[in-house]
Amino acid sequence: MAFDAMKVKNDIVKWIQDWFEVNGKGCKAVIGLSGGKDSSVVAALCVEALGKENVMGVLMPNGEQFDIDVSLALVEHLDINHVIINIKDAYDGMVGQLAKYFDTFEGQAKVNMPPRLRMTALYAVSQTINGRVANTCNLSEDWVGYSTKFGDCAGDFSPLSKLTVQEVKAVGRALGLPSMFVDKVPIDGLQGKTDEDNLGFTYATLDRYIREGICEDPEIKANIDARHVRNKFKLELMPMFPYTPDDDHGLEW
Repeated sequence: MAFDAMKVKNDIVKWIQDWFEVNGKGCKAVIGLSGGKDSSVVAALCVEALGKENVMGVLMPNGEQFDIDVSLALVEHLDINHVIINIKDAYDGMVGQLAKYFDTFEGQAKVNMPPRLRMTALYAVSQTINGRVANTCNLSEDWVGYSTKFGDCAGDFSPLSKLTVQEVKAVGRALGLPSMFVDKVPIDGLQGKTDEDNLGFTYATLDRYIREGICEDPEIKANIDARHVRNKFKLELMPMFPYTPDDDHGLEW
């Protein structure tokens, strides 16, 4: 069945309206704007669903951000309020403290710190203005764990988590977003690499595998499958010990 971007766009807008009616009546949508397609599409969906006056964009560079002009252009295009919160001082402070105790504080632990600091900032803004934080992950990223737990994995509502990258782009076009927001090459924002460089395969290949189960390269298929299994914990509720008190538990009252 062909993907009907306009219908899906309208359905998401209605879903956002219904969700806020129950979970945040009178609240604002708070969105971390990276300049990428996902945050751009989520912001545009929230504007259509809630009105531009009820959407707050939060830009969170870590020092200098080479593509912050894209986020600023989106703010202007959507005509939404925004704040810029630079996380560099917080990041440098945390890195300095951890480096006192751990000689090996490098690699993924360090790479994942900025997304977690950004989520802290988003929730601080949200609580300050009576907001709800939008998650901006998509199905393709979630499928292979290309997100940071308690970082960009977090949020109060998630409009795009069931849509692949290609579908998100189609929804962006249905929203009338200019190409600079929809077709921008996705970069991790952490190490200066494109998503596809980091993953070792294209999103087009991944999306086809997700929707059709087809991946003609066995090495890429194995890579996708391994990532999917290894990272499923990011999307699941925290496991809890299944204790259930019974009538006879050996205690005397």
